[in-house]
Amino acid sequence: MVLIDKIELPDFPLLLAPMEDVSDPPFRAVCKDNGADLMYTEFISSEGLIRDAIKSRQKLDIFDYERPVGIQIFGGDEDSLALAAKIVDVTNPDLLDINFGCPVKKVACRGAGAGVLKDIDLMVRLTTAVVKSTSLPVTVKTRLGWDDDSKNIEEVAERLQDCGIKALAIHGRTRSQMYKGEADWTLIGKVKNNPRINIPIFGNGDIDSPQKAVEYKNRYGVDGIMIGRAAIGYPWIFREIKHYVQTGEIMAGPTLEERVEVCKKHLIKSVEWKGPKVGIFEMRRHYANYLRGLPNIKDFRAKLVTLMLKEEVIAVLDEILTHYQGIEIAHSPIELIDYHEKCPL
Repeated sequence: MVLIDKIELPDFPLLLAPMEDVSDPPFRAVCKDNGADLMYTEFISSEGLIRDAIKSRQKLDIFDYERPVGIQIFGGDEDSLALAAKIVDVTNPDLLDINFGCPVKKVACRGAGAGVLKDIDLMVRLTTAVVKSTSLPVTVKTRLGWDDDSKNIEEVAERLQDCGIKALAIHGRTRSQMYKGEADWTLIGKVKNNPRINIPIFGNGDIDSPQKAVEYKNRYGVDGIMIGRAAIGYPWIFREIKHYVQTGEIMAGPTLEERVEVCKKHLIKSVEWKGPKVGIFEMRRHYANYLRGLPNIKDFRAKLVTLMLKEEVIAVLDEILTHYQGIEIAHSPIELIDYHEKCPL
């Protein structure tokens, strides 16, 4: 068992990463169905919450079936973060997470997200302000450092633990890398194996298969793994990793029927939560991975991303199910897209 304060998680829990414009309630629902142990909301601007911005407030929506679930906030001002923490407290999530890892220019270059990695003292002050302002367990997601010359995560981990955070998730890249190159888990392992560290340490970055998850679990000793891009359009990654951890065997990929049914559920929940126009539009980024491995699927995909009615999309998904009935689906590698490029803030 892994404990985040009083929150009980199974051994080697799998966490769904907070991804802007991706980790919304519809997406979280299908990930929960397929084995995610702890999920986070999209990150929410502290300034937006304070200004009562509609989009920021909507991101506070959580549902009992998601629990345990954490709400993630970001910002570069102590007073704003503290006030945002009080607002989050009222919505009663299981924990509150601070984003010190988002590399996107409009966030990081305004002194928030990964931008805070340039100033550890500021990071400590911001974290302390949040911890003091909420009754919730506070966790942090961050990166190795700002660039190759400032990989300060070992110091950061100790100092944030001293501030009172209850868990730390580390993405194995610097801010300057964005999502390019290979994630380096070496420093994540060093943080986990630091005798001073007694909070759970979760690794994040490039986990795209059950084999890699178990390899990194054994090599670096992390308490669990946070999965982001690999779950986009493929929520089955959670159940496949769990099956491999328990049995050492590769689980068969989802059937065509499962792919279509989960895609439909995601679509329906997206329309219910966001409305018909936005719900349809924001589903488009998911179809390619839901249908990955189907031969000559390009024409169907092209049709799906032009339709504007839920019923029309469902009709095409049913058409796909009929067209490919009995055809074996290639279990192709998951594409780790840079979702910030395809899903801009």
